[in-house]
Amino acid sequence: MNQHIVKIESIDKVTHDVLRIFTKKPEKYAFTPGQATEISINKNGWRVKKNPFTFTSLPKENHLEFIIKTYPSHKGVTNELLNLKTNDELILHEVFGAISYKGEGVFIAGGAGVTPFISIFRQLESENKIGNNKLVFANKTKDDIILEDEFKKLLGTNFINILSDEKVDGYANGQITKDFIQANCGGTNKLFYLCGPPPMMEAIEKQLADLNVDKKSIVKEVF
Repeated sequence: MNQHIVKIESIDKVTHDVLRIFTKKPEKYAFTPGQATEISINKNGWRVKKNPFTFTSLPKENHLEFIIKTYPSHKGVTNELLNLKTNDELILHEVFGAISYKGEGVFIAGGAGVTPFISIFRQLESENKIGNNKLVFANKTKDDIILEDEFKKLLGTNFINILSDEKVDGYANGQITKDFIQANCGGTNKLFYLCGPPPMMEAIEKQLADLNVDKKSIVKEVF
């Protein structure tokens, strides 16, 4: 199995519990927008502990970027990332991922499940192909929204937020329901891209089935 040791060029927070890490990029290292790799930390006791993280940079860029939600209570890799600094090292493993852009549609993400879509939308913008793609982004609170300003700039009114645990003017409140999909997605005869926690994914797949969306029109990655 190929492994690459890369140095951290910068590390900072984009929300209260989400890190942005830039690393050097190995020569001839290739991935497509939406793909991920397993990462471990090049420190004693952490080299064999791997977590999957999505590339949020573009393949043509000469660095790698990862936007990673941290879970301090898990005492795992994401918690240890909080202790890292510039010039610390990560180990990259195989590239994988089921989500790739197949055409204009509706992207539905829950929390850190948005990360595969970041590189896809950035790639589309670089090619002037954002079109009428929509992003429906479910979070607990407004403070949990990852890259809110960037998505607003990229998508305008096609960036739709829904918050489950907080009522904020200008943001929908509650869960993503069939009625919400019908009201916000501009019809169901299109592609749907899904990424989020398994319970959310199962619920939305059932709602899409009830709305007679063909399974072949659903592109998904379990977060």
